[in-house]
Amino acid sequence: MTEFRDEVREFAESQIRPAVSDMDVQAEYTSDVLKGLFSGGLMGIEIPEQYGGLGRELPDVVLAIEELAKVDPAVAVLVDVQNALLASALIRHGTGDQRRRFLPKLASGCIGAYAISEADAGSDAFAMTTRASPEGDTYVLNGTKAWTTNAAEAGLFLIYARTGDALTAFLVERETAGLTIGPRIGKLGIRASSTCDLVLADVRVPCENVLGRAGGGSEIAVETLNIGKLGIAAQLVGLAAGALGVALAHARAREQFGRPIGEFQGVRFPLARLAADVEAARALLYTTTGTLAEMSAVDRLRRTAMAKLVASDVAERAASQAVETLGGLGFTTRAPAEKFYRDAKIGKIYEGTSNIQLRTIASTLLREGN
Repeated sequence: MTEFRDEVREFAESQIRPAVSDMDVQAEYTSDVLKGLFSGGLMGIEIPEQYGGLGRELPDVVLAIEELAKVDPAVAVLVDVQNALLASALIRHGTGDQRRRFLPKLASGCIGAYAISEADAGSDAFAMTTRASPEGDTYVLNGTKAWTTNAAEAGLFLIYARTGDALTAFLVERETAGLTIGPRIGKLGIRASSTCDLVLADVRVPCENVLGRAGGGSEIAVETLNIGKLGIAAQLVGLAAGALGVALAHARAREQFGRPIGEFQGVRFPLARLAADVEAARALLYTTTGTLAEMSAVDRLRRTAMAKLVASDVAERAASQAVETLGGLGFTTRAPAEKFYRDAKIGKIYEGTSNIQLRTIASTLLREGN
């Protein structure tokens, strides 16, 4: 695992860091970065080798996302959605035919997107109104999806729709007639990551593209979003570590009153506290990831919510502290602190807001027997 971490770190430093500023300004990934992610196997970390992936495990996915986020959280979320949501769902719930058709594409050049949210179904994702009606050997999908990450680049979408009173998950290819991808939505942070709405107008999806069973979408959503929360927690732990690194480097180099500012208690103590908090968030993330398969369903809900909640809080504080440590420089685009600050805010919003995580934690703690 250490060797894999080093490989991801070297890739992030050599191929991503030089492009971070331009990707943020242009609000899109460079083709070289995308090609590098695929050629390095980072878009198919858990995908079995027989399908062209690295054949590694969930802890490796978390580790890679964390390392990438130390350099650019926007690239990290691309890798997160690809691995923790799309590939993960296909590996765990796909039929043999679905895995043979789609996993090699995801490993070699196809970007995936996960479409569950709607304008009036965000925190309450299961209040969605997109519907799928059976017609012969197909389903016809109608509705609109909102806030779909990776949508601008995606070739494959995992789309949730109502079938009767239940949810069903569908694998929908980009070129499917009736699927329209809206323009990129401008954002405060993680700007290179595309976010778009999807419009589905009589989109016909063959029955063989139902993931899992018809009406079984809720179970798939809960399981994949548990893993997705760990991916986001990894992104936020990496962001926090990256921001802390920027602050520490400046505290060592910047001199005032004849000595490095890191020698002043008002600078060094906040950084010391932050370093401890980052390590605590990382420990919770790693422990939860490593023992996820052994947990009960209730424990998985609670522990993934805790990991995401703690990481989002630490990331926001780390980014803020980095800006303050750098002073005026931290408020400018000449240093990476301000980008970490902008990127951090989404951590308390997507994959479930902090209040939703608290609600999940509280409800599972207060159940009889817990």
